[in-house]
Amino acid sequence: MPAHPSVGSPLFYGVFFIAVLVMIGIDMWALKKNGAHKVSVKEALAWTCIWVAVSCAFAGWLYWELGHNQAYGHAVASQKVLEFFTGYVLEKSLAVDNIFVFLMIFSYFKVPPQYQHRVLLYGVLGAIALRTLMIFVGAVLVREFEWILYVFGAFLLYTGVKMIKSHDEEAAEDLSQNKMLVWLKKRIPVSSGFNGEKFFTIENGKRIATPLLLVLVMIELSDVVFAVDSIPAVFAVTTDPFIVLTSNIFAILGLRAMYFLLADIADRFVFLKFGLAFVLSFIGLKMLVMKWVHVPVGISLSVVFGALGVSVLISLMYNRRMRNGHDGGNSGDWSV
Repeated sequence: MPAHPSVGSPLFYGVFFIAVLVMIGIDMWALKKNGAHKVSVKEALAWTCIWVAVSCAFAGWLYWELGHNQAYGHAVASQKVLEFFTGYVLEKSLAVDNIFVFLMIFSYFKVPPQYQHRVLLYGVLGAIALRTLMIFVGAVLVREFEWILYVFGAFLLYTGVKMIKSHDEEAAEDLSQNKMLVWLKKRIPVSSGFNGEKFFTIENGKRIATPLLLVLVMIELSDVVFAVDSIPAVFAVTTDPFIVLTSNIFAILGLRAMYFLLADIADRFVFLKFGLAFVLSFIGLKMLVMKWVHVPVGISLSVVFGALGVSVLISLMYNRRMRNGHDGGNSGDWSV
């Protein structure tokens, strides 16, 4: 365990939550100002850059505060910031899988593009609350039962191996057979169509849900499923609950913008799942051998970047080859 297992203080948590609330407020104001509209790639790219910039600014502030604190110093500051960025990149990477699920949910419910923005915004708000609770529960478990890290490691290794073996068709689950969705439809009266961006509407004098509410619930549930993988993975990087929370939440805040940025090209990353599976397997194995082998955070970050970079590059080469083949070109050309 590190000499300073947690750098969380009332000041640090206060600055973090204020920054998050201010950014969410700006996001909601922008949504209200622009109204229901289809988010363009340009707008999504701008918001993605903003969220990354805010995350980097927070990391810079954290380094400054810790580095000038005699109780920590620059060595601890550097370590914590490296842990933050590793957790951030790890969470961002694993969140790509969320995009495929979001696409499947929106496609099944035939949600118009101009309504997706509001659903994802509220979905992110719910994800922040749920993940905050899960992280603090996880931190308590790790503090009281350190052996649970081995359980996390075994689970991540199992998930990674299972992801490698799973076939692509499994991702295209037929939501009509989803048990939770079937259960919700039986218990919640739902209108036959949408009513703008509203989650509820009035039919025959009764207040009932619109399909958009079911979409929101399904998105929240899918995030919980992904959090079961991603949160233990960040605990493999650091057991500091403050770093786990901040890296996780900052990554999730940019998920909506990343969805609109990658939604139209997500299907091109055909080998990305293998990269994510390798990352999960590596992190799980790292947790299982941590008593005997110490893997520096810098190496972990390099492995994450390397695995994802290779999988994306191979995906682009594969798509280029397939496109050349369909166009009558040289199907053996794997150049990008």
